Amino acid sequence: MSTTAPNGAAPPATRYLQIPRADGSTGRIAYDERGAGPLVVLAPGMGDIRATFRFLAPLLAEAGYRVVTVDYRGLGESDTGWQEYDSQATGRDLAALLRHLDAGPALLYGNSYTAASAVHVAADHPELLRAVVLAGPFVRDAPATLVGRIGTALITRPLLTRPVWFAWWPKMFPQRPADYTEYLARVTANLKEPGRTQAYARMCAGSHGPAEAKLTRAKASGVPMLVVMGTADADFADAAAEARWVGEQLGAGVELLDGRGHHPQVDAPRQVADLVLGFDPQSPTSAK
Repeated sequence: MSTTAPNGAAPPATRYLQIPRADGSTGRIAYDERGAGPLVVLAPGMGDIRATFRFLAPLLAEAGYRVVTVDYRGLGESDTGWQEYDSQATGRDLAALLRHLDAGPALLYGNSYTAASAVHVAADHPELLRAVVLAGPFVRDAPATLVGRIGTALITRPLLTRPVWFAWWPKMFPQRPADYTEYLARVTANLKEPGRTQAYARMCAGSHGPAEAKLTRAKASGVPMLVVMGTADADFADAAAEARWVGEQLGAGVELLDGRGHHPQVDAPRQVADLVLGFDPQSPTSAK
């Protein structure tokens, strides 16, 4: 998966965190890192890979951050073969990665599915975090559109997982990046690798109910949080209303990006980078 980055530079080398599994085996979580400074960890949305941050990560590194992008279990370059595939398990993996990096409290950016994982980390391990950004966040099950609910019922069947997912994929990008076709091919190829479609189908069958149950604890943790939502996010019947609801539950600030979709780090990387820099209590710009 080491293709050339959008700026022409080679991507960082893949590293692996080994995590013991319940059956006694060891699973690997893939990540990479670039830059130096306060730690920022970027986690992708469901059905995506860490290269979703191919535009945002270089901007944050140039701004003075140590930037880590991670593939959650089952997709990207992380291993399959886990007993659990849900946002809570991913939250545990992210907490393990933060401890492994041992760089002090991090800013954690979770997109879509991993926004729920960030809630789990904030509720259970607030000492690992200095701030959280929730982009296009799914932290409860209810708000999906009717079309989305039907799609979920189909996508959990492995024979239909890829066709349903990639039929929905274009709707998430109301403003397509220049490398849209190339990137879609990368994600498609990743899901065709052995075991990945089955892992993704199991993720889709999971519930964000456990994350919703921890919203009060996450709010009480005192970790500063920011909700970033594209107003054209097709995953929600009313994206702006969902963003405000999440913000209210977490005591978080809310930033609405006009005309942007479910992956603001792709649609508006410069705008998102500026939001991170302005929100982060340890922003490199504040030290200059």
